[in-house]
Amino acid sequence: MGAYDSLSAAEPPASQPRARWRTGWGLLGPRHGRHVVSAEQLDGLALPIGDDGVVIGVDTEGQPAVLGLHRPTPHDVLLIGGLWTAQVLALRAAATGARVAVETGRAQAWAQMVQAVGGGQSGMTLHDVGRVPPQGASAGTPVVVVRDCGMRPPRGRVAPGPWQSVVTLLPYLSPVAPRLIRQARLVGVQRVSPDEAAEIGRDLGLPRGDVEALPGLQDGVTLWCADRDRQYVMTDPTDAEIGLLGTPRRID
Repeated sequence: MGAYDSLSAAEPPASQPRARWRTGWGLLGPRHGRHVVSAEQLDGLALPIGDDGVVIGVDTEGQPAVLGLHRPTPHDVLLIGGLWTAQVLALRAAATGARVAVETGRAQAWAQMVQAVGGGQSGMTLHDVGRVPPQGASAGTPVVVVRDCGMRPPRGRVAPGPWQSVVTLLPYLSPVAPRLIRQARLVGVQRVSPDEAAEIGRDLGLPRGDVEALPGLQDGVTLWCADRDRQYVMTDPTDAEIGLLGTPRRID
């Protein structure tokens, strides 16, 4: 889907190396067969696009699912789900070298992780709701702002911008949900009630099968939607993430 890039291994055939001699350029280095791909084989290749992504889990085929958060254009992400997934996303974003600013009304739920990652200009910082200062994002220091501001998050002081993504966590649907869904470039949905699934399905234009699947999603599974693309992703924590955040859960 447009929101992530699946990685797959492809081994194009190599031709036999041909002996070549150079004059005046020093010794020849190791010679390798050239990698050749026919036009018909190009459709079978899936390559990562730069280092702009955060691996959030694996897709239904077991391939890495990468959310492209570090972009030269504004990127607004909405996660209708649990705190655990939002924290894993923040933790992995920090691991890519991004600065993560967490705006939250429940600082105690984030304090341990922020302490483990480390604060300052190269780690993760914690801010009260409405108190996030300008972050000064750039291509060399991308920023991810995570907004954990409850069911009715106020409009943020820090908006999405070049190299600065904003991820808003919404535990359940509320009157502000339609607005947040409309303005988001990427929407992730975890397990919700059948009524919520029906409303989300209307807002996102989901097919009936996805609407019926949402109330039964397992902990750690998210349906990520961008434009007309949809992908179910399972987030499997590492041992370090389990030690810090516990096992996957939808309700906190």
